[in-house]
Amino acid sequence: MNTPRIPPTVMLNGAALRPLPSGALHWPAEGLLAVSDLHLGKSTRIARRGGTVLPPYETRDTLARLAADIEATGASTVLCLGDSFDDLAAADELEEADTLLLTGLGAGRRWIWVEGNHDPGPLTLPGTHLGELRLGPLTFRHIAQPGAAGEVSGHYHPKAGIAARGRAFSRPCFLLDRDRLILPAYGTYTGGLRTSDPALCGLMRPEAVAILTGPVPGPIPMPRRATA
Repeated sequence: MNTPRIPPTVMLNGAALRPLPSGALHWPAEGLLAVSDLHLGKSTRIARRGGTVLPPYETRDTLARLAADIEATGASTVLCLGDSFDDLAAADELEEADTLLLTGLGAGRRWIWVEGNHDPGPLTLPGTHLGELRLGPLTFRHIAQPGAAGEVSGHYHPKAGIAARGRAFSRPCFLLDRDRLILPAYGTYTGGLRTSDPALCGLMRPEAVAILTGPVPGPIPMPRRATA
């Protein structure tokens, strides 16, 4: 029988954090689970604007994975780090079953919506709305700020390009240095920005690591060269 491996613990400004295989971040000492860039309702937003019609199941899949992470960690606080919905209208277009699921996930726990650049957080759903959250030694916000310390953010949807066994591929990842931690996008239909992009290379210190998502999150030096 295989025993599930516990995700590694990383330190940021004195706080012990656990990057989870899903792309969520667990702070056990605070009972907090943070996710970023859910982009719920992306398929309906694309269809509404005349784009490619995608199967409208990404919201249900994203919420199912979030429910599993909440259950696994026993989180008493859920923090959504911005761009929780793909645009301002998406929250109002949720199917009733998805609205009930999301409302149920928030029952009995603190739920915080941090403002993103796509939306300010859903005004019709329960929860607290903040521009950013300062908790202990950490500051949680949607977009990283140059010069910050002890900062946890999202926005960039980082993914690491990797070459192995003669082929190139990419995987969503956390980015970590002594100043900040950037979360990968959690939403099912979200894309990603390569860690070799100048925007990320300019934010992260030379010694930064990428913590790959997947069955066992693992750190590698942050890739800074494009991988085909």
